[in-house]
Parts: sequence; C-alpha cells; structure tokens
Amino acid sequence: MSLYVVPIDPTAQPSAGLPTAAAESWKKVPSGPKPANAGSARVFYGAPTDSDVLAVGSLGEGFAKKALNERRELVRKAVGAAVKQVRDLGEGVQGKTVTVDAAADPHAAAVAAYLAQYQFTLKTSPQSPFNPNAKDANTEKLAFKPVAESKEWDTGVVYARAQNLARTLMELPANMMTPTAFTERVKSEFNGVSNVEIKIRDSKWAAEKGMNTFLSVAKGTNEPPKFLEIHYTGGAKGAQPLVFVGKGITFDSGGISLKPSADMKLMRGDMGGAATVCSAALAIAQLQVPVNLIVLTPLTENLPGPSASKPGDIVYAMNGKSVEIDNTDAEGRLVLSDALYYGSTEFKPHTIVDVATLTGAMDTALGEIYTGVFTNSDSLWDELDAAGKVEFDRFWRMPLEEDYGPQIYSSNADLCNTGGKPAGCCTAALFLKSFVAGVEGEMPAVRWAHVDIAGTMEATRPTPYQERGMTGRPVRALIEFARQLGKQ
Repeated sequence: MSLYVVPIDPTAQPSAGLPTAAAESWKKVPSGPKPANAGSARVFYGAPTDSDVLAVGSLGEGFAKKALNERRELVRKAVGAAVKQVRDLGEGVQGKTVTVDAAADPHAAAVAAYLAQYQFTLKTSPQSPFNPNAKDANTEKLAFKPVAESKEWDTGVVYARAQNLARTLMELPANMMTPTAFTERVKSEFNGVSNVEIKIRDSKWAAEKGMNTFLSVAKGTNEPPKFLEIHYTGGAKGAQPLVFVGKGITFDSGGISLKPSADMKLMRGDMGGAATVCSAALAIAQLQVPVNLIVLTPLTENLPGPSASKPGDIVYAMNGKSVEIDNTDAEGRLVLSDALYYGSTEFKPHTIVDVATLTGAMDTALGEIYTGVFTNSDSLWDELDAAGKVEFDRFWRMPLEEDYGPQIYSSNADLCNTGGKPAGCCTAALFLKSFVAGVEGEMPAVRWAHVDIAGTMEATRPTPYQERGMTGRPVRALIEFARQLGKQ
C-alpha cells in the first residue's frame, strides 16, 4: 500500500502525474453549485493504482489569483486536512510513509503535514509515545516525503517539529513537567546541535543576582526553581545578540490568590512562553540562522504553600525597584521582570522579545486568533507582523502607553503588580517595561516587544492542520522573525 496526499484547485486544469489522478478522483464526488471550500478533503482507494490510498485536499476556488501569504495558508489547509484523513485511517497506517505533492508551496506543505499528524495523548492502549518514561519514543505517527525534494520542504519540517515540541511541553501535566524536568528535556533536545551552550541556574544563583521578584513566586512550592539560559552563536563573534525571554510557570494555581478550580488544569500550559522560545531557539540553531541568540526562561511553580508570598507583600526587584504584590496570581510579570532586567543589562541586546501567557485580559481582547504585541519600536513591530503573516501565526499591536501608569504607580511601592481589571493586558505590559534597561527615550538603546499569548496558547476549535489543545504558538513566527533578522 502506498499513501499519497495531494492538494488541488478544483477549478484549475491539473498538471500530469498525481494532480491528474487527484483531480479525476475528485470529480467522482457529488458536488454542489460551488467548488469545495479550502480544507475540504476526501480519501480515495485504488488510486492512482489499485493498491494505493489517495487523500485529496481542496485549495478552494481561484487559488492562483490569491496573494502569496494567502496561498500559503490555503496550502496548509488543503494538505493538513488531507493528512488528517490519512492519520485517522487507524493503526494500520502507523509508521507508514506518506508521499506529499508539495509543488504549490513546499514549506507550507511540510508545516501542515507535520502539524496535522500530531495528536497528544497519555493513554496506555495503544501505548502513548508521549510518555516521558518511554525510551526512544517516536511521537510522529506518519512519516512524510515530498514528491520532489527541496530545501524549502526541509525547512518547513524544522518549523513544524519545533512547534510540536512546544505543544508537547505545554500539554504534559505539571507533575511530569516540573522546572527540573523542563530544563532536562530542553537540554536533551539540543543534544548534538552545534554552536549552543546551555546553562541551568539554581535559586542560590538567582538570590546572588538579586532576583527577588522571581524568587518570591517560588516561595510556595517545594519544587526548586530553575533559570534556564540557552546561548546560540550563529552570528559574528561579539555582535550584539537577540534575546528571547519566556515565562516558565510550570503550574499556576494563583498562589494565595487562588484561581477558581474550573479549568485550572489548563495552567499546566502557563509555561507556554518558555516552551515557545526554547522550541524556536532549537529550530533557529538547527537551521544555523546567522544571529546570536540568548534565551532566558525563569521556571517555577506558583502554589499557596505555607511560605508563599501574600497579597500586600513588597519585594525589591533585581533593578532595585520596590514591587507590591497585590495579587499573587499576577506572578508572570514578577518572574519576567528580573529576567528582562538581567537580559537587557547582562547581554546588551539590540532586540529583546518576551513571550508569556500573561493576562486573561488579552484572551478577552483578542481571543485565540491574534497574539497581542506591545512594543517601543515601530521597526520591530513591522518585522514581527511580517513574520506572523508569512506563517499565518498572526500578531496584533496593542497600546504601550504611560497614560495607563496611574493604575500601577499608586501603591506604597514603586510598582504594583496589578492595576485592576481595566486594560489589564496594557498595565501588565507597562509593568514589564519598567525592567527593560535602555527602552526609554526617542532613540532607545534596545528594541523590546512583549508578546502576550494568553489567548493563543490553546485552540478550543480545530483547524484543518491543528487539533484542539495547546497550540505551540508563536513558535513559527519567532523562527521566521529570526531568519529575516539574520538576512539584514
């Protein structure tokens, strides 16, 4: 048995080979007055030969007339939907190789194929390959090869596998993905990747650095906090680096300001910022992108233990500013504040991007479609926006304005970690800005963007190439951003 996936434009004349077989098979399906929508897919048996299985995905009407980025997304939809049809044929296709007609866009086709076949589970029958204790487990049910080999296909595979890694890190429950387990897993993923150095810091190191806001969150748990650094040297020696910072709360109960129990299990993914920046860094290093990149992830649980921080406590951050902890469930900005100051002062980057599942307000504002971005730099916004559009991992710029300041400047400390419900994502971003050295002025020394993924961390509705669950966004957009930066 041979398996094939072919995207087709149902209104266009196909070329020879697989597209012709796919088009002829598609014509046998009863059709309505309009061509099938993009992402519609069917499986045909006995085509192109008697022993073959052919999955065909529709590119929709007028594919050739669409803009480039729109065509890319249509390819992702068509290939992804067809791959899901093959994936769902059952255990009989486990480990089989699927040949993909990727001519329309090899990169997008590869991304869709590898994202669509991903299904996270820890069930034991059949045995889950995601079990952390499994040896040499392969989490990919299907293997894929394009009809014609290309560098673009190979690059797309790296993008998709990086996103799938982030999805796995976010999906694994908190008892399996502690701060220690996270660092060990990330370190193992980088085995054999050149030009990379990984440093795993402990609480003693953080205390010596004065990272008191980070450590204040870790006081309620027995799990030791970790501060993970990934150093990738792909650019010129001594050149200013790009810095990624990721929020790494491996489980967030809210601390003393306890969250409601309903859906609290989703807070296993509150380390989504750390998962995405580490996974993006892996792809950047594997692709040998010519940039210098440093990734910083403060990792801890946020639990209501007997030593936990209490509402009203005041701590002094690494930069010396006093911070009132009004709500212990606003812990993400506390761990990020020290990491941002450390990153911006220790490494003197030209650009720093932090990624965090930070505020419910962002989910309310943009839902799970767009990821919110707050930045001091128009050029950085333009670059992130362009990268997001290429990968259909889209961003939306949000206001970073001092006019929101009174909401977080009016306490007994320099800053309060909450500013109330109004514009909660905006006050959180403004809080973080206070800890990025060199971000102020008409000619700031550093470009900074805060990326709030609270809405896009989870998909509650499936798409043609992704299931419900943790999304791993914006891994692909971050990789694309770094690649374009490396070309400058």
